[in-house]
Amino acid sequence: MSEALFHDWFAARGWSMHPHQREMLARAGEPSLLLIAPTGGGKTMAGFLPSLVDLAAGEHQGMHTLYVSPLKALAADIRRNLGTPIAEMGLPIRVEDRTGDTSATQKKRQRADPPHILLTTPESLALLLSYEDAPRMFRGLKRVVVDEIHALSESKRGDQLMLGLARLEGICPGLRRVGLSATVEDPAAIAHFLARHPDPCAIVTADPGPQPDIRMLETEEMPPWSGGGGKYAIPKVLDAVKAHKTTLIFHNTRAQAEIFFHELWLQNDESLPIGIHHGSLAREQRAKVEAAMVAGALRAIVCTGTLDLGIDWGDVDLIIQVGAPKNVKRLVQRIGRANHRYNAPSKALLVPANRFEVVECVAALEAVKAHDLDGDPRGPGPRDVLCQQMLIAACAGPFDADVLYAEVRQAGPYADLSREAFDACLDFVATGGYALRAYDRWQRLKQGADGRWALRDPRAATRIRMNLGTIQDTDTLKVRLKNRMGGRPLGEIEEGFAASLTPGDTFLIGGQVVRYEGLNQMTVEVTRRADKPPKIATFMGTKFATSTQLSQRILRMFQQEDWPELPDHTRGWLKLQRERSKLPEADRILVETFPHDGRQQMCVYGFAGRNAMQTLGLLLTSRMEEEGLAPMGFVSTDYAVLIWGLDRVADPAPLFEPKALRAGFDRWLTGNAVMKRTFKASATIAGLLERNTGGTRKSGRQATFSSDILYETLVKYDPDHLMLQITREEALRGLVDFGRIEEMLARTAGRIDHVALDRVTPLSAPLFLEPGRVPVQGEATERLLQEEVGRLLDAAGIGGADPPRRQWRVPY
Repeated sequence: MSEALFHDWFAARGWSMHPHQREMLARAGEPSLLLIAPTGGGKTMAGFLPSLVDLAAGEHQGMHTLYVSPLKALAADIRRNLGTPIAEMGLPIRVEDRTGDTSATQKKRQRADPPHILLTTPESLALLLSYEDAPRMFRGLKRVVVDEIHALSESKRGDQLMLGLARLEGICPGLRRVGLSATVEDPAAIAHFLARHPDPCAIVTADPGPQPDIRMLETEEMPPWSGGGGKYAIPKVLDAVKAHKTTLIFHNTRAQAEIFFHELWLQNDESLPIGIHHGSLAREQRAKVEAAMVAGALRAIVCTGTLDLGIDWGDVDLIIQVGAPKNVKRLVQRIGRANHRYNAPSKALLVPANRFEVVECVAALEAVKAHDLDGDPRGPGPRDVLCQQMLIAACAGPFDADVLYAEVRQAGPYADLSREAFDACLDFVATGGYALRAYDRWQRLKQGADGRWALRDPRAATRIRMNLGTIQDTDTLKVRLKNRMGGRPLGEIEEGFAASLTPGDTFLIGGQVVRYEGLNQMTVEVTRRADKPPKIATFMGTKFATSTQLSQRILRMFQQEDWPELPDHTRGWLKLQRERSKLPEADRILVETFPHDGRQQMCVYGFAGRNAMQTLGLLLTSRMEEEGLAPMGFVSTDYAVLIWGLDRVADPAPLFEPKALRAGFDRWLTGNAVMKRTFKASATIAGLLERNTGGTRKSGRQATFSSDILYETLVKYDPDHLMLQITREEALRGLVDFGRIEEMLARTAGRIDHVALDRVTPLSAPLFLEPGRVPVQGEATERLLQEEVGRLLDAAGIGGADPPRRQWRVPY
């Protein structure tokens, strides 16, 4: 009866169920299902159809289905979309969302009287599970739908969610799980992530639909040799915007989006309505842009990853990616924002920001056509998230460690967790660990006579709940327009950037040039009196590194005899490199050495990604210092690192000796700011540090100060502390990408092509134009200082024997 009602509704709209929607309905009783379907293929409806059919009779009491998405805006969009079939079929179903934007009054009512379908985020679910009445609220829950599961699986938010689902299984035995995704490079890995272990998770794959219409934007002006703005292509970008209804113009960073939007407006002679959308803008401004998009009032939106995921914006018919995509999976996800209809090809243009990115864009185009998605294999579930889950369990009431261990092992990321690792986390959560167990503030759990663990002070539950979540905000300050009423919020900027401003300085935010007037109670006050060229607000965000798969594809391209797929300017550039030196190969490290500008240069082509190449620069200069080669500094990109110094490197092979590099890495990492930053993030997630206390939030500087003291104390007195173990694991996982250096060393197995030349090579030339040079203070500084002292003494007529170095050492 219910299914017939839905078939009639589809028919009345001139639709028919897609095969994968029918399959999802037929297999609704399976414990776990992963649906992989293209954008516009009705994934959301497929996920909700079994729930709507079950609820159509109006007999279910309480919550039936929980929907979890990575974005608050996506939850709100799904609520709007579900409203249509529910209203048109007259279904007795109440749908509500619960996110950080939901009012306190509504949240309280939802706990007492939950809706049939609740739409939420991983953070809100974690908070709900921390309350004693969670069993009552979730009683009767039948299904969980996880949308955009590929995005959640790539971060700690996904690990937290899977632990939450394991906890829900204990409350609601027989719970059904559904995962939805359009872009998955390894379906089996995502299915393992979603499954309730040891049960398997079945995979339903829809017809992928037609190939996207994707190509590189052709411009008369050649891309610059370096940089990431894409300013040269703006006239052609505007032409493309004019030829389409709505265009999304994606950028990899918020700063690049701000710069491009500003330049776009300066050249927007026809005053086309164009907006900007990124995560550092005020919520009010983002909501205004989203509403204008839904209404079709904007011709283009300059954006970042905030619009990557599956919100249906209607008339978007073109995607433009400015800057190399760095990751094929992300590019496919973004392309899917256009023509949000099943079996309609998406249309996209790639705009390389510089000459090398032309090569990367062509490689990405070929990867999309070959359906060759990239992605790194998932490691085990992070232990800082597990520590937080123990605190969540304690907030909800006393727990048995054996029961909790069995529960945690049901979650895919923790299926192989050892009891020893679990007990180490429990000891840390209970006592703070060896070095901290004498301090009351870290004595958080106690074991009762019945063997169960509970909060030592029940009042601590409030503070724990205030600090739940795995999203670590960068240290930012609010920006407001200055007026007598308090000012309209514009967004946020980094604390470090704010500290560099003096009254009268101007910067970009939300596409506006604003003038800094002062700091008022940790709020940056600005006006629109912009009378200077703007600085660019620095937004940390995510700095993408080129994926391993894409780097390997580029290296394979280099081995072609010719490159007819490349523009003539780039094709000629690579040919000139081959004539004067050689092109890098996948199984060898190319090292070029040559003099330039009075210094000896060494260019290393490792193709390991930006973070790894930055780390490699630090390690190689350290090795050079040990060998007495007097390095002075380096600069890195995704593909290469350029090092300059006083002495020529005659034989680079010893610098790459794996054991020496690893030893240097260990020494460097312990005292590095990367470790302190990583410690602060992991310690906050694990509950060792608190950002929110008693309704107030610590400033970034306050939190960093507390974190640094704690880090240095543990390094000195308890170097094997669990938090230091976690910190090292997390630092290696991504911030410094040492794993990719290891992969490079294994791939090349000591095979080094050293090409000694007398001048700069074509492929190395762009590195001389790169920003972000890192100076090295060491022997080179001493030698230059001694030379300057000698020249000074000679000029004074008192030269002769060199004076003792200590006597003549001055601040430098």
